[in-house]
Amino acid sequence: MTTSESMPPTEHNRKYFVIKCGGSILAQLPDEFYHDLMKLKSEGIDPVLVHGGGPEISHLFQKLSIETTFVDGLRVTTDQMIDTVEMVLSGKINKQLVRKIHRAGGKAVGISGVDGGMFRCKQTEQALGRVGEVTYVDRSLIEQLSISGYIPVISPVSMDENGQSLNINGDEAASAVAQSLHAEICLVSDIPGIYKEIDGEKVVFESLDDIKIGTLIEEGTIFGGMIPKVKGAVAALSDQVPSVIILDGREQNALLKAVAHKTIGTRIVRKELINVTN
Repeated sequence: MTTSESMPPTEHNRKYFVIKCGGSILAQLPDEFYHDLMKLKSEGIDPVLVHGGGPEISHLFQKLSIETTFVDGLRVTTDQMIDTVEMVLSGKINKQLVRKIHRAGGKAVGISGVDGGMFRCKQTEQALGRVGEVTYVDRSLIEQLSISGYIPVISPVSMDENGQSLNINGDEAASAVAQSLHAEICLVSDIPGIYKEIDGEKVVFESLDDIKIGTLIEEGTIFGGMIPKVKGAVAALSDQVPSVIILDGREQNALLKAVAHKTIGTRIVRKELINVTN
């Protein structure tokens, strides 16, 4: 994934915090989550919300009797599916999140990777169909909305150079946005972090590096939809993106704890920055 090279600091050296909400957690997020977004904004941190919507898409396909298949956690998206995917992500879910932020007292604008040509993308593999990879992010629209007091809410749908719609994995889209903004990123899910079951109990890894993550994938501790999530997290790491946090959005003040670097979820960093003790 390539987003930018040697890019200058963002407008007015603003501090951004990219938050990706997985489709499995959206209906479960408490009102407090959206109020915490407002607290971040009031404290001079600009939240940028990227969302998924997999379960909602799967539910609609089931109602339409359309079979869904996955490869390494990524949905195979055919030409016949892409319009439905875009309708659910950019239409229904995106606007639901905008409304919830407004109800919490904030201001939000829903956009997708198509708007303003924000995402430059290419098709990944033929086997996945209309699935794309972000190669560049034009952050100007995100910056202008943030400067104007809005929270950008981004749907991970974009297009290739020919204007053909592409479905982008939400975690990978969020990672690309974080790289472009030189921001930390928080992946909000319905799990407490990356964990291993020991004697029937979930033992969460407090911190992991890219090497350890590769080992956990090989041994099957990380599997299915978690694979693109953690790969996107590792891909986002750079001099500008020091860490990525995976956490449960239902936990009280989860976002505030993450920004304050308090112990919560699993924090992923480059190997040279930590000694993994888990």
